[in-house]
Amino acid sequence: MSKSREIANQQVIEIFQRAEPVIVDVATAREVIPGLDEDMLLHAGPPISWGRMCGPMRGAALGALVYEGRATDLVAAEKLVEAGKVRFEPNHDHGAVGPMAGIISASMPVWVIEDRANNVRAYSNLNEGPGATLRYGANGPEVIERLRWMQTVLGPRLKKAVQQSGGIPVFPLITGAVEMGDECHSRNRAALGLLVQTLLPNFLASDFSSRELEEVFSFIIGRDYFFLNITMAACKAAWLKAESIPDTSIITALSRNGVEFGIRLQGKWFSAPTPEVAGHYFPQFTAADANPDIGDSAITEASGLGGFASGGAPAVTGFIGGTPEELMAATLDMYKITSAESRHFSLPILGNRGTATGIDVLKVVETGIRPFVTTGIAHRMPGIGQVGAGRVRAPLACFTQAAAYLHNS
Repeated sequence: MSKSREIANQQVIEIFQRAEPVIVDVATAREVIPGLDEDMLLHAGPPISWGRMCGPMRGAALGALVYEGRATDLVAAEKLVEAGKVRFEPNHDHGAVGPMAGIISASMPVWVIEDRANNVRAYSNLNEGPGATLRYGANGPEVIERLRWMQTVLGPRLKKAVQQSGGIPVFPLITGAVEMGDECHSRNRAALGLLVQTLLPNFLASDFSSRELEEVFSFIIGRDYFFLNITMAACKAAWLKAESIPDTSIITALSRNGVEFGIRLQGKWFSAPTPEVAGHYFPQFTAADANPDIGDSAITEASGLGGFASGGAPAVTGFIGGTPEELMAATLDMYKITSAESRHFSLPILGNRGTATGIDVLKVVETGIRPFVTTGIAHRMPGIGQVGAGRVRAPLACFTQAAAYLHNS
């Protein structure tokens, strides 16, 4: 490795290691996300056109247009898209992230996460909970009604609580959750409990009525994935400044749009066909129902969480399948393709060793070891929703493309 690349990699890793992501606001997407306007929908993964989108992303996009009032129904929404009245761009290109289909539209409330060490901000939408949700491509009336309640009720109340707090540091919550058996991608039970403990005093210090408090917490409690979007935005904020560092071989994100799996290196996309997920399906579904892997949430793995911390979260096998031994073997393998051990997150089961952090394109190509990701599974058809969860490995082709770029640049 050249001296300049070694220095660049050290700079990138240090940006992440010193990051201090803090929840500073809950705001309307159009007001805070750079470049987002009424005619645009942001989506998960690398760039993709409407004609190439998978079923769940199409379903989520059409539902978002109905939610926004741009169309009266799904048929009208599809006509609007086919007439070229809607632009699609990746969340990552706007400093944002979203799980599964990842659709973010102008009116949605979003978490605003500021990395106070590097003075940058990132964003993510609010998590709807399990089952038939927009992020999994569901778009029925109950989905739209829930989104509008989140916009008019949940978002403003969260905003008030966050303002009351003066800012909520995210990585300390994740650190505690990992120590309690979460990997903070597919298992967030401890993380949600820690978030509720943090939010509750701020809600109680506000002038909310008991009914208003009950509405908020009855929605949040039991929806473990409510914390996932916060983790994602915190990780995005922590890597954001690193995207401008030239000559580095360290990636800043793993992301999928349901058709292609992408990695981000020096702020650029390198993509390959997204793989099928080794799935653990809900009783009424099988692998024939599954869409290939999708979502921005694998930024957690790029940050030393998710699959990279799954050896410390054996209980997640009840949701994603596999065995604790498989997860531990995968976790240990990840140290072979990364450049550092996290100063933020550590695994008690490994003697508090920091999780593997900073995926190096060249190490992936050299070893052939592919990043291990825990993930949810969406139905391949629009309008249905989640059908299971599982494990997947990033395709090697993304990394060979990135390595070729480094060789020729």
